[in-house]
Amino acid sequence: MLTPDEMKWGDGPAALPPGLKMVLLEGNPGQPGPFTLRYKFPPNYKVPAHTHPADEHVTVISGTFYAGHGSKLSEAESKAFPPGGFFIASAKTPHFAWSKEETVVQVHGFGPSGITYVDPADDPRKK
Repeated sequence: MLTPDEMKWGDGPAALPPGLKMVLLEGNPGQPGPFTLRYKFPPNYKVPAHTHPADEHVTVISGTFYAGHGSKLSEAESKAFPPGGFFIASAKTPHFAWSKEETVVQVHGFGPSGITYVDPADDPRKK
């Protein structure tokens, strides 16, 4: 059990653009089994189009989270998810996400998870 004050935020994974913060609440996304984590997006943060090997369930905790389906990030093709909003990022389906303000989302899924960018040039691990 964790209260918000007990959560220890750290830098996001190298697979996501710099500036993101995260806290792992349960499990290990790189291993088989359930995991739950929270991401804190800074203002004007963008995650280019990508896929995951398994479904990821996303709940917005605070701020407004923008996401959409497609092989290229398009603000015009995004949907705004306010606090309490929920969506499933389906396995192997290209999608993208971004924020205008600081935004916290909770992601739950079953590992092993990962991220593959539609355009390999968008992968921060290769920069």
